[in-house]
Amino acid sequence: RARYEAAEYKYKYGYTIPVHVLAKRIADIAQVNTQSASMRPLATVCILIGVDDEKGPQVFKVDCAGHFLPFFGTASGAKEQEAVNFLEKRVGDMKGYSADETVRTAIMCLGSVLGSDFRGNEIEVGMVEGKNGRFTVLTEEQVEAHLNAIADTDA
Repeated sequence: RARYEAAEYKYKYGYTIPVHVLAKRIADIAQVNTQSASMRPLATVCILIGVDDEKGPQVFKVDCAGHFLPFFGTASGAKEQEAVNFLEKRVGDMKGYSADETVRTAIMCLGSVLGSDFRGNEIEVGMVEGKNGRFTVLTEEQVEAHLNAIADTDA
């Protein structure tokens, strides 16, 4: 439904939908579903990531009750609270991070929460980078290089 809303917005207004507008629209749609018990989705969360022309990179978390909030870094899932605590401890330093440092922090967060070490073929890493908001998925070799860098800093 988010893709539909984004396409409709671009058709109507001639430019790409800002991330905060899409987050609000998805939250409004989700909130309508909470008004009847038979349509209420349970435990669904949508994380929207994008780059706005005016506001730069943005992350929004939309829940099934219709709440949407901006985040600097967030997590979702079974061990969400542990991951959020990990990120909150580092949020002050994160604003100055390079793309590599950000990826390494995300991998360290995942490893810390799950309590295990990874190999390059066991996780997938995607990132939104640059002013145009290009989404890329890191290759297995790139992930392995980040894992090696994390291991070197821990040693």
